[in-house]
Amino acid sequence: MAIAVLHALDSARTQWYHITAIVIAGMGFFTDAYDLFCISTVSKLLGRLYYFNPSTGKPGKLPVNVNNFVIGVALIGTLSGQLVFGYLGDKLGRKKVYGITLIMMVVCAICSGLSFGSSAGSVMTTLCFFRFWLGFGIGGDYPLSATIMSEYANKMTRGMFIAAVFAMQGVGIIFAGLVSMILSRIFLNMYPAPAFSDSPADYSRVLSTQPQADYLWRIVLMLGALPALATFYWRMKMPETGRYTALIEGNAKQAAADMGKVLEIEIQAEQDKLAQFKAANEYSLVSKEFFRRHGKHLIGTTTTWFLLDIAFYSQNLTQKDIFPVMGLTQKPEEVNALREMFETSRAMFVIAFFGTFPGYWFTVFFIEKLGRFKIQLMGFFMMSLFMAIIGAKYDDLKHNKYMFGTLYGLTFFFANFGPNSTTFVLPAELFPTRVRSTCHALSAAAGKAGAMVGAFGVQFYTLSNDPKDIRRAMFFLAFTNMLGFFFTFLVTETKGRSLEEISGEDGGGDHEAGTQMTGTNTSATAATPY
Repeated sequence: MAIAVLHALDSARTQWYHITAIVIAGMGFFTDAYDLFCISTVSKLLGRLYYFNPSTGKPGKLPVNVNNFVIGVALIGTLSGQLVFGYLGDKLGRKKVYGITLIMMVVCAICSGLSFGSSAGSVMTTLCFFRFWLGFGIGGDYPLSATIMSEYANKMTRGMFIAAVFAMQGVGIIFAGLVSMILSRIFLNMYPAPAFSDSPADYSRVLSTQPQADYLWRIVLMLGALPALATFYWRMKMPETGRYTALIEGNAKQAAADMGKVLEIEIQAEQDKLAQFKAANEYSLVSKEFFRRHGKHLIGTTTTWFLLDIAFYSQNLTQKDIFPVMGLTQKPEEVNALREMFETSRAMFVIAFFGTFPGYWFTVFFIEKLGRFKIQLMGFFMMSLFMAIIGAKYDDLKHNKYMFGTLYGLTFFFANFGPNSTTFVLPAELFPTRVRSTCHALSAAAGKAGAMVGAFGVQFYTLSNDPKDIRRAMFFLAFTNMLGFFFTFLVTETKGRSLEEISGEDGGGDHEAGTQMTGTNTSATAATPY
């Protein structure tokens, strides 16, 4: 039961509007990644500024509980925002709530650099309060950006387009390190200071921690508002997706008009055929029919994203603690506050540029050739393998920083040329239009629950820099990745099929028939819409 507007979207050639949509949605993910990961570059600086204890004879360091909350509170907000905005995206429309998430990100990124008071407690409380709401806005961007891109794209390049939006996360991570590195270098040149160990005992904190550094971390956090602000106008000009207008609002005429204008073609409305289509797909998310059709897929997308993010966020949020072991940064006592931030940011930038960033774009270029399923299996397996090697050979690798850096970088590469990208793509394709945003939100929220395991649990083992604890953390992450490998068998390949064919909304019977994990393309005879 093909509807003209849906067929037009599926068979449309790649046009300038597709590229515009990728940029608009992608800049949201650039902002998301920058805001979530720049905290790793400034957290040690916060410890030096606000938690110096002269009796320890060491630079100030955030207490474990404070460190975990400063880093993890945005993840709690993200999880909450995903669930709320994912649900609203299905109930109110993708476009109506898309702008709200951006406004929250802009306002809260700016407010993250403010403080109500000067004591350690007041500064951390203010920071955590606004980073929670920053995360709340970021959370809404996950299901909305993925759903909007999947519903705009044609069926032969849909995976590539969604992956390209998500690949902007890699660019955001690079800029989090790059901006922090450049600004800390500028501040370091302007305000030189002796290393902590070179300062007299009574003045070590005063001399080695530049007071001007209190401005630096605020500037880094507040700059996260700029990319989101730059795309606000264009995001507001995007029309509602044709699938939502037609299949949820039931307005075939408006859907045909909107998409005809976007695609620059004339599309027939077919209101009568739409009514039949809607009548065949009235089941809700909490129903036996949904679980019969999609229950296995929802379990698959939630479990794999949960397991992936335990490893992925553990890697990203704890790398500042592993860098000294790898020889990428000096010990805290050997540098001053700004130098420590510069070295941490530089190491984060190098790992992101050579390990994290390429993996995203390998997925973009190969997802329509290899398929989502194979890439996800390969990524989970290789991550598990490299983390197991690091855990087993950790004592030897400490003395070979180049081999350590290579193996550590490869875990990032295969996370992104693997499940970190595909767990974002699949929930945007597997589920019917009326619950697509909600199901993506549930899957993404499961991922953020895994991220919190990494932020609050795994990070506990890396803060001390104890080799035994880091080895335990690596073996645990290798185990979670192998679990992700096996749970991947609960999802199916979506390459080359329309969203309605994948979800069964087109009335084609069992929507999994002939499309199991082998990657069989049931639409191979369709013309390629390039």
